[in-house]
Amino acid sequence: MRKQYLHLSAYLCDTCAGPVIAGSLAVRENEISKETEIREVGAICLSCGHRQSTPTAPVRVRHLPPLEWSPTETIKASHLTTAFLEALNRADLH
Repeated sequence: MRKQYLHLSAYLCDTCAGPVIAGSLAVRENEISKETEIREVGAICLSCGHRQSTPTAPVRVRHLPPLEWSPTETIKASHLTTAFLEALNRADLH
């Protein structure tokens, strides 16, 4: 009964004071086990695109409840290439 969970948190951006969304994935072997295989997904400001991985004190961090996350398909190299090209295009716009 191995399940993967998505953890999301939000805090203020140091650059523009917009919302930064940070995420991580973790695995539980069963409902009462401790989470293992914790992987940081990343963090980004939704307003300016600044990648702020940690909040600066005394900012209040808001944690959302964990969500069960079952990927519908495995990640293929072509998806990573597409995501990378989209990120480069967005960087050019700023």
